[in-house]
Amino acid sequence: MILCPARLEPIFSWRPWGSLSLAPFFPEKSNLEEPLGEAWMTGSECRFASGPFEGSTLGSVWPEMSVEWAGTKADRGSVFPLLVKFIFSEDKLSVQVHPDDDYAARHEKAAGGRGKTEMWYAVGARPGAEVLVGLKPGVTREKFEQAIGEGTAEACLERVAVREGDAIFVPAGTAHTIGPGLVLCEIQEHSDLTYRVYDYNRRDTKGRARELHVKKALDVIHFGKQGGGGRIDPVRIVRGPVTETFFVSCRYFATEKWEFAKSVAAATSREHFDLMIILEGAGNFEWRDSRAKYAPAQVWMIPAALGAYRVDPSSRTTLLRTYVPSSPNEFLQRLKDSGVEESKWSRLVRT
Repeated sequence: MILCPARLEPIFSWRPWGSLSLAPFFPEKSNLEEPLGEAWMTGSECRFASGPFEGSTLGSVWPEMSVEWAGTKADRGSVFPLLVKFIFSEDKLSVQVHPDDDYAARHEKAAGGRGKTEMWYAVGARPGAEVLVGLKPGVTREKFEQAIGEGTAEACLERVAVREGDAIFVPAGTAHTIGPGLVLCEIQEHSDLTYRVYDYNRRDTKGRARELHVKKALDVIHFGKQGGGGRIDPVRIVRGPVTETFFVSCRYFATEKWEFAKSVAAATSREHFDLMIILEGAGNFEWRDSRAKYAPAQVWMIPAALGAYRVDPSSRTTLLRTYVPSSPNEFLQRLKDSGVEESKWSRLVRT
């Protein structure tokens, strides 16, 4: 079995709130005639651009992927577990909510039966950019349903100003929307279940009003005390040449940011694969006697059994590392070993 970092090719999706230029991230997607809103980096139809699966789609490879690639704790009986996207918003997204796994399993089997918990990392943010996450205190089901009918649903949500480098956690059941002027990296359960409650009367490419899902949304939204969504207060540590920023760990994903200008030593866990999301910089992944060049706006799958490798930058690099944790302890151990107090790291672990 050949073990090596492998790059995945993106798939781009039209969205009415998207952008006519995805430069500089995707300079080939400039001067567009119709707006693109999302670049799916690990969708089932994304193809491997390198490595032993080159040319094959992720969805076709995953069920048969060896344990050396997927990891000893991987569930290959369903879809690839992590969906990574880049979101380019030039207008407001719909006011929406995602169901949890239990609701999706009971009501959305045809759509995969998986809920959707997600996080956003702000790759870019224009002045004044914001997201709306979670309901304001006192917003009941009845009040929210009335606001939907009046076209004022977003007034019921908490506003969160966003700057480059911020991260936002959005657990399933949290009403939310994304404002204009943002480039976000979204890391989520691999699900496309979205219940829209208000969409500003927009039309799709055929001139039809986009479908709303008010009843389902009201069934899954968490009313009353909110479930911990909003801006993440991360923990940063310095490990040799790399500054690591720890954002969040939940049952679906754990995510951290690495910033470095010199070579960084790394090693995989045999329990799971890693995804490396390159945000800026260029250089090489190096393992054994081999190397592979990385560049911005790329996602690389690092096989679980690869073992020791290095990330050697030719220019200052920022990347996100994300994976499906085998337990919360994996995410926390380096924080504990670095002397970080429990009061600081405990808030990063979500159930």
